[in-house]
Amino acid sequence: MSSTAEQLRADARSNRDQILNAALAVFRERGTEVPMKEIADRAGVGVGTLYRRFPDRDALLTGTARAHLQRLADLAATAWREEHTAWRGICRFVRECAEMQLGAQSSALAPAYHRAMHADPGLVEVRATVVDLLARMTAQAQADGDLRPDIGPEDIGLLMTVQVYTREDESYPDAVDRIMRIMLDGLRPQPDLAR
Repeated sequence: MSSTAEQLRADARSNRDQILNAALAVFRERGTEVPMKEIADRAGVGVGTLYRRFPDRDALLTGTARAHLQRLADLAATAWREEHTAWRGICRFVRECAEMQLGAQSSALAPAYHRAMHADPGLVEVRATVVDLLARMTAQAQADGDLRPDIGPEDIGLLMTVQVYTREDESYPDAVDRIMRIMLDGLRPQPDLAR
C-alpha cells in the first residue's frame, strides 16, 4: 500500500474518531436530537465528512454506542489486568467512569442506545464483555474478602453511572475524590460489632 493511501486511511480514522468523540460530548451535554451540523462543527469537520462516515442519525448513534461501550470494555479490561487485586480493579474502573462523566452520558443516551442495541447485535457482544469483566472482578473481590458479599456486579454497574455534582468551592476532580471515598467505603465488608 502506498504511503498516500495509508495517510488517507489514517485521516479517515482520525475524522471518524473526532466525530464520535464530539458526538459523545454533545449528546451528553444536550441530548441526542442536536443538529448534525453542531456535531460536525464540534468535531472540526465538514457536514459532508460527517455524513460520509455516518449517513444518518441512527448510524451515528450506533457508532457512538459502540465507541462508548468499547471504551468501557477497554477500561474494565485494563483495570482487571493492571491492578494487583480485583478490589483495586473495581475502584479504578468506577473512578474512571465517574471521571469521564459516564452517568451524564448514560442519562442522555440511554433511550437511543437501547434502540441501537436492538439494531446492532455487535453492541450486545461488547456490552456482554463489560458485564463479564464486572462479574469476574466482583466474584474475585468477594473471594478475597475485599467486597461485601451482598454486592453484585449489577450494583457495581449502577455505581458506574453515578452523577457527580460539584460544590461551589470544589473542582470536578475533587468532587470525584470525595464521592469515591464515600461510595467505595460503603462497599467494603464491615467487621462484626459486638452487641
